[in-house]
Amino acid sequence: MHLGFLLGSRHPPPPPPPPPPRPCEQRGKACLFLLLLCSAMGGRSSFLRVALVTLLLGFYFVSCCVGFVEAGYSNATKRKRKRVPVRHQLSLDFYADTCPHVDQLVASVTARRFRDSPASGAATIRLFFHDCFVEVKPKNLSGVSRPTVAGSHPSLAKMSRVCRMQGCDASVLIAPTTGGKVVVERDVEDNKNLAPEAFETVEMAKALVESKCPGLVTCADILAMAARDFVHLAGGPNYGVKKGRKDSRVSMAGKVRGNLPRANSTVDELIRLFAAKGLRTEDLVVLSGAHTIGFSHCDQFVSRLYDFRGTGEPDPSIDLRLLKALRMSCPRSGGNDDVVAPFDVQTPFSFDHMYYGNLEAKMGLLATDQALFLDPRTRPLVQGLGRDKVGFFDAFAAGMEKMGSIRVKKGKTGEIRKVCSKHLAD
Repeated sequence: MHLGFLLGSRHPPPPPPPPPPRPCEQRGKACLFLLLLCSAMGGRSSFLRVALVTLLLGFYFVSCCVGFVEAGYSNATKRKRKRVPVRHQLSLDFYADTCPHVDQLVASVTARRFRDSPASGAATIRLFFHDCFVEVKPKNLSGVSRPTVAGSHPSLAKMSRVCRMQGCDASVLIAPTTGGKVVVERDVEDNKNLAPEAFETVEMAKALVESKCPGLVTCADILAMAARDFVHLAGGPNYGVKKGRKDSRVSMAGKVRGNLPRANSTVDELIRLFAAKGLRTEDLVVLSGAHTIGFSHCDQFVSRLYDFRGTGEPDPSIDLRLLKALRMSCPRSGGNDDVVAPFDVQTPFSFDHMYYGNLEAKMGLLATDQALFLDPRTRPLVQGLGRDKVGFFDAFAAGMEKMGSIRVKKGKTGEIRKVCSKHLAD
């Protein structure tokens, strides 16, 4: 119905447009007019009239055939367009009929882990981020050699069909094979310092869920739920996790590089990286707020303390008190590799918005953190979130949902593993 009429417009809705004439109908009317014209030629030669009528009938027949071909091609094109698959949608009640208590099952594990192994919280959130941000497109698979792929696949062609794209698919959970011949995502330098507590948490949750709902819940969904649980357990928002992801059939080490931010990435690089995942600059600043909990090893920020960007001097944007404290823990060389420092020096164990206040006070740990306040494009966002805890929580929940939907798999493009560190084919 016409919207203006529904809203009280004085004018009635316009009549619907007449249906377009069919191909033969248009041409048939023209032929009929010419035939009537011929019949009016009473005094003319009968031979001329017969020839003209025959010609017109032939024209009508050919025109109709062409029209039917055009119509058939148009309909076939429409049918072809209808077969294009719709982007996979996740849902909160995906397991409502098959495993209705899956959230509670995962929560029972994460609560115990948060109590017994507090490092599991920030580690699992980071693991979820690393899983979602690594993606692979089919056009990039042609140059990948067989040893770089985890899983048993008879050919690269089949692998390219299976691994359409990677994203939030638990590919980071696949463990290296015995002997190290297969190089997976966990073998890459950027992933080697992922805490083992995170992998252990997901495996424990999967084992419990598998005992209650065998072969139904994916590791990718369990990782997403566990990350949410730890955010809430640390004092952050408790948001619903949409489910329906499938686990990846492959894990490719060669596709990690360039898909994860580095500790010294510039804001330009971060914005481009997030944009490539369909995320905005606002999402970049909001999701960086996950650094309100957790710790980092010295090698991720030691250059800021002694030789910032090759200047031979410390980063001028770092607070002098923080600089002194960090230098005591992280010497220029010869330090302990196990030493860590908190991202949030004020409330390192609480999920709050203090992270943004730290950036304003020049107390960001990583260069990428502090750069968010220094850059004029992101500074207003940092300042706004630093003043609004509720706004940060709402935005973070929305950002996690967006990130958790990156390149999710469905149907035959993925699998449901029994053990998260192994493919079904292994």
